[in-house]
Amino acid sequence: MSKFNVNQNRPLIENGNYYLPEKKYVSINSEDRDIIKFPDPSVFEIELPQDYLNVQSIKLSSWSFPANYNVFSFVNGNILMLFTLVDIYNPSDHGIEDPLLLAIYAALEANKKEDYIFEIETGFYNPIQMSRELENKMNESVTKKIKKYFEENEHYKPLLDVFIEYSEFVVAYNSVSQKLNFGNRSSGFTFPNDSKFYLEQIVIRKGICRINPRELPSFANWGLPYYLGFTRCPSISLKAKEVSDYRFYYGDALSRGDNGIWITPSFPGASVYYIQTALKINFMGPAYIYMELDCGTSLNCIDETYPYNLSKFTQETNQTNGEVNASFAKIPVPTTPLSQWFDNDMQPYKWFEPPAERIRRLKIKFRYHNGTLVDFGSFDYSFMLEFSLFNPQIPRNSNFSKNSTVSNFN
Repeated sequence: MSKFNVNQNRPLIENGNYYLPEKKYVSINSEDRDIIKFPDPSVFEIELPQDYLNVQSIKLSSWSFPANYNVFSFVNGNILMLFTLVDIYNPSDHGIEDPLLLAIYAALEANKKEDYIFEIETGFYNPIQMSRELENKMNESVTKKIKKYFEENEHYKPLLDVFIEYSEFVVAYNSVSQKLNFGNRSSGFTFPNDSKFYLEQIVIRKGICRINPRELPSFANWGLPYYLGFTRCPSISLKAKEVSDYRFYYGDALSRGDNGIWITPSFPGASVYYIQTALKINFMGPAYIYMELDCGTSLNCIDETYPYNLSKFTQETNQTNGEVNASFAKIPVPTTPLSQWFDNDMQPYKWFEPPAERIRRLKIKFRYHNGTLVDFGSFDYSFMLEFSLFNPQIPRNSNFSKNSTVSNFN
């Protein structure tokens, strides 16, 4: 038995470095995740059906996402807005002694130095819907201030049964210029778009919604006024001298037969105050979502720049404020809400050299460019990954004699 040596360093079957390239596709659905552990479908981990060995590359092959996103939401920080009232209409200046109008003037004067804050409904708007939402919310916020003033002053409490609502604000959309026009029938107003309020929202959202910490105050998407067409400069209403200052000349503005005159003074001696936004409205929301992929080590392969922000870093250096290998795929959003979009045109891919030995579990994350997570709500989505594998093969050499049948084929 000593002649049989079974302890050899040489393998029984030599590795001939023969590999067969193979493409393997894996379909992943968001509803397949552990919903108890990962309630948010924008970030979750999932176990793949098998071990994928000798992975040469990974690519996003195709996808299907619901277009149910909220352009305006608390997470996006664009549902709150400020305004103030100035040059408040005083009925006494025009010989009007109506007790209700005088009480309203007293209430507005008492709150003259305070900001009026209103919040719009979360969701997606068309321009006409946004006009009505803004008009009603602005009037409602003033109505609340007036009623609170009446309640706190015994002299004015009886007027609570008479006063219904403040309705001086009018908002109209110019469908030709694609700009919003804000007006008041009797008093001047301003939008303090440079207020620190819009910066503080970002801090609050980071604490409550766990926004990506790299999100910084920037000159884009800084608040609701940005989407409405305002800049970061304060907007002060102009006092109209004549109807032609604010009239829409292309046709009717708000109702049939108004001939483009969308606002008129409400009281004797009152003047119309108006503001037209500097820029067009922007209600489309983000144009892309970004996918991050991790299998224990990052699979991201796309470098990404960050939105410019006015900070100590940008003021003292010319270096870029981007990130290397920030995302795995950049997915366009080609449609508006209440629909589903499908696509399969994705060029970037993760390449391994040498091939990755084993991949079994993936961590997936979907976000926008500013770092906020995509809010899919209760809607499911699906995507497919393409794995390029190198499968090792056993070399097989076949020898045939000259008289064999196989040799006759040559």
